[in-house]
Amino acid sequence: MSSTSARTIVEEILGRGHTRAIWTANYQKVLPVSVHYFDVSAVLPAVFYMFRFGHRRGRGRFLDVFGGESGSYRERRRQATIDRVAEVLSETDSFEGFSTETTRAILGDLLLCFCLENRNRELGRKEQVQRVAPAHYMASWVDLPESVAHLRYVPETMVAVLAAQKGPHVAQTPDGTRTWFAVARGLETNVLLKVFAKGMRMEGGLGDRAGDRFDERAEVGLDQLLMIRLAQKLGAAPDKLRDSEGEKIPNQRPIATRAARVFSEDIQRFVRDYAEHLPRHALVEMLESCVALGLTTILLSVMDLAFAWAESGEIPPKNDQRPVEVFVDCSKGMDRGLRYLAEQSMEDVLRRMERFPVVLMALRLLDYAASHDRRLRRLSIETRPDATPWINLLGDLLFERRDEARAILYDLDRRGQELADALEEEYADVAAILTNDAAVESPVWRLAEALTVLQGRVNVQQNLMKLFDSCLMVSRPNGLAAKRKVSRTVRAGGRKTTDALSFVLTDSVLDYLVHLHILRPGRRGGARPLAFREFLDILHERYGLCVDRAPPGMAVSNEDLQRNKVNLERRLRDLGLLIGVNDAEAMKRLVPRFERVGEGTDDLD
Repeated sequence: MSSTSARTIVEEILGRGHTRAIWTANYQKVLPVSVHYFDVSAVLPAVFYMFRFGHRRGRGRFLDVFGGESGSYRERRRQATIDRVAEVLSETDSFEGFSTETTRAILGDLLLCFCLENRNRELGRKEQVQRVAPAHYMASWVDLPESVAHLRYVPETMVAVLAAQKGPHVAQTPDGTRTWFAVARGLETNVLLKVFAKGMRMEGGLGDRAGDRFDERAEVGLDQLLMIRLAQKLGAAPDKLRDSEGEKIPNQRPIATRAARVFSEDIQRFVRDYAEHLPRHALVEMLESCVALGLTTILLSVMDLAFAWAESGEIPPKNDQRPVEVFVDCSKGMDRGLRYLAEQSMEDVLRRMERFPVVLMALRLLDYAASHDRRLRRLSIETRPDATPWINLLGDLLFERRDEARAILYDLDRRGQELADALEEEYADVAAILTNDAAVESPVWRLAEALTVLQGRVNVQQNLMKLFDSCLMVSRPNGLAAKRKVSRTVRAGGRKTTDALSFVLTDSVLDYLVHLHILRPGRRGGARPLAFREFLDILHERYGLCVDRAPPGMAVSNEDLQRNKVNLERRLRDLGLLIGVNDAEAMKRLVPRFERVGEGTDDLD
């Protein structure tokens, strides 16, 4: 199916502006991130930049300094390799003694290990550099990936959730405001910047892109020092974004308000209580696990709430929102039975996910209609930072609970019939969807289904899976899921190779979860004794992770559940995170590997 010709037909019926608004996989008011692949490990440097300057990152000097000296723009980009970066750095005074081929190779390996990442995570020193790692705050000076849009609005969403401001855009935090995540107020006022900006001070104004200075007397690790020297060679932080997308950070949060709140609380507590006491490598790995778990929980919750909206026309209030429950393989794939159960549980999630693009299309159709209705526009319903009231309004239109719904639904029905007539010759199957009012009464769902098919259902599903895999950090050492190839029988009697996805808890994720939840809740701070049983309950209630219980609608034997719990207990013991003087459940306690030192810190509203 040619998506170009299909879109042309849709434009002829709906108009170019209407088609442009709906011909996408995204709907920012529900899920502020773009439905496509991104890399969690590349997100934090962009977050640092936005917190520091209060706007989105534009073009910097990485390509000018480390790219090729001649050729087209694309050729110069391809020449920005680890070897090239090491060569340029070795010519500076800070890298005296790295003038030979061997020493430059060592420098290049250090850069690849701690600071930079090649395209497609390939090894070697002759591949194009594509991402920068969050080894230090100064990583925010490196404009990698080349466009901040490649991070699919994930940094913007994180900043919006953590800053917790009002208004349509994230702005500079006013003087006197109590917050852990101040925006554009300096390095010391933001707990995340303060931790990663060791040895840094501001000599210029808040907007001075070259005003951050490193104190050469400060003691920092080798990975941090490499990042600092790399950034110093650039001379300044990147400029603000100056293209059509705009420099302002949209203050848009997901409709999953409970999941977003949990993510904000988790990262806030973890960073302020542990960041000064964890080795930097462990901190970065655990922080990325924190981001992965938070984004995964948000994505699954958003989908669940979207399905609830499709059934009732309303988004459940925050107190009624619950995480999507998924069975977790605590053996990390070593136990075939547990692995199969985890894959089966994830298969149920993915099966429901197939309907999500259609729901988003229905929302976009209603959004466009409501936004151009004179009476509804007079309501002036705010959609930032929380679009729930607007989504509920769209639900009222869908279920004809407002007077304006009759005209809007009639217009969609008429346009659906016009589109069916235009598609009849070339896309008869899609035309049949649009005219089958006996099976699907609502013109919204018929049109949403047809447009999703015209977009290319396989392509839409693949992009959604790329987003899901990105959030899970699939098959990464500090990720949340494992994927393997499996061969299965299909209806025709043949065999088909497909991917089997399962939720797992890697060692880094366990490290993070234990250290986070042994923190005493409330204002006193510090650690507390945490029973193993209580830990299992927290995983279930807070994130929907099922270890010793079955998700709804899934049959799991008590023997399998007990074996899964024993696997988790053994792994926690091996990691030094669990102690117990006997087999009694009440005597098993979680303990930290890294002790938190210092006084407690108060929670902020």
